[in-house]
Amino acid sequence: MNNMNCHFEQREKSPIQYFVLMLCTVIFTSACTNKTSGFDDSQVFRYNQHANLTTLDPAFAKDLRTIWAVSQLFNGLVQLDDSLHVQPDIAKTWTISEDGKTYEFILRKDVKFHKHESLGKDSTRNVIASDFEYSFNRLLDPKVASPGKWVLDFVDTFNAKNDSTFTIQLKRPFPPFLSLLSMQYCSVVPKEAVDYFGSEFRANPIGTGPFQFKLWVENIKLVFRKNHHYYEKDADGNQLPYLEAVSTTFLPDKQSEFLQFIQGNLDFLNSIDASYKDNILTSKGTLQQRYADEINMVIGPYLNTEYLGVYLDAEEKETNSEKLRKAMNYGFDRVKMIKYLRNGIGTPGVNGFIPKGLPSFNHMKGYTYQPEKAKKLIHEYIAETGNKNPSITISTNSQYQDMCEFIQREMQKIGLKVAVDVMPPSTLREQKVNGKLSIFRGSWVADYPDAENYLFIFHSKNFSPNGPNYTHYNNKEFDDLLEKAINTTNTEDRHRLYQKMDSLLMSSAPVIPLYYDEVVRFTHKNIKGLGINPINHLNLKRVRKLKN
Repeated sequence: MNNMNCHFEQREKSPIQYFVLMLCTVIFTSACTNKTSGFDDSQVFRYNQHANLTTLDPAFAKDLRTIWAVSQLFNGLVQLDDSLHVQPDIAKTWTISEDGKTYEFILRKDVKFHKHESLGKDSTRNVIASDFEYSFNRLLDPKVASPGKWVLDFVDTFNAKNDSTFTIQLKRPFPPFLSLLSMQYCSVVPKEAVDYFGSEFRANPIGTGPFQFKLWVENIKLVFRKNHHYYEKDADGNQLPYLEAVSTTFLPDKQSEFLQFIQGNLDFLNSIDASYKDNILTSKGTLQQRYADEINMVIGPYLNTEYLGVYLDAEEKETNSEKLRKAMNYGFDRVKMIKYLRNGIGTPGVNGFIPKGLPSFNHMKGYTYQPEKAKKLIHEYIAETGNKNPSITISTNSQYQDMCEFIQREMQKIGLKVAVDVMPPSTLREQKVNGKLSIFRGSWVADYPDAENYLFIFHSKNFSPNGPNYTHYNNKEFDDLLEKAINTTNTEDRHRLYQKMDSLLMSSAPVIPLYYDEVVRFTHKNIKGLGINPINHLNLKRVRKLKN
């Protein structure tokens, strides 16, 4: 379960890099407009990433930018739709045993790997069950060292019964397992291509997806072309994808990206940044009127909880006080914070740690803004401890400095002195993992759409630095409920257990939820079919780009 809210160093491009970018653009544009190619720039979907990709190998798809790229190139047994329901992919059907431990998948017979000489005389071949057996073994191979091997932690054995049947035996029931299989880590890859390219498979990906690899000039440009052998069709029987190509650039500066989008050089802009949010959004989070005729904006829940975490084993007496932690939760106005610092993007985090967008979202009456109650808790703390000047330090990176300073001002009003310590993201992560920060700003983004993804990080067996329990929250009842939920196959019963755990967690306040994030997408009016989903994955196979 990886926190995908990562930071990457931004570097200026050298004159040589700009020359290469211009050259690649000229070559690709020429190819697109050549009469023999049959398509032009109106059929190329263009978007930007702020940091370079390090790989196109699905076994290493641990961050969102890599997931976006490899999901165009690869398929797995199952996939998620925009409502996060598990749908067939290469597996057309499957059955699950009554004890919830045996999964049997029947594969389609019309899925082909991309055309490449590594598959034999520049040809394609059909995917068979042994390809999944190889791909899963590769995921587990310590020599490969995939960060996604944890996906198979619940798996006991797997094997290809024949060319079209693949079975998986779990060690114990795990109801979210199917959604785990939708992750890009579980994509099928051809052994011949991996053997052919070796470590360079990262830059020469051969998959089965709607697009196939064409060009990658690292840190400059990435190009995919339509896979004419792709198996999926739309409801009218038309073959997917509709687009002829996908082109990705790597401008590190977000304001430059915004200008490229406004000028029509990019088709898609994901999320917002402080450098341009007031230009494109009103204070209420709606699109500025001057863009209404040119741009579409869609917004929806994002499975990302932004929070302050409290390290319960810290030496500071203040963080050991439940009263003080609750006072912090009651003591600042999340609604005002979202309105003025994020232009209305996000949902105030008053309902627990499980974010809005999951079926088990907890509608409990949580920590709403109650400054008088917060002051009372502070006074009770002072009376009990004799500490007349309680103070805390919140550690954050520069991206969230304004938010932490807002909380700092709010806390002063209730009688709690707050210092804000701004540090580089890498330092913040290292010190958080090693228990050197009493209170830290954090994010938790879902790897798969089940609340277990948010609750397991508070299990006592996952104490950092060996696990993601950075707060060192320890509650036997919570641990027992989590174990029970994992073994509960009835979905509604499991969701009730999740909500009970969330309530139990918030009752002792080891975290201060700030807000539940939202996905915000901007496109030009000629882009059709680009959906939105709570895990912010980019699905381009049903996107159309109309001529202006």
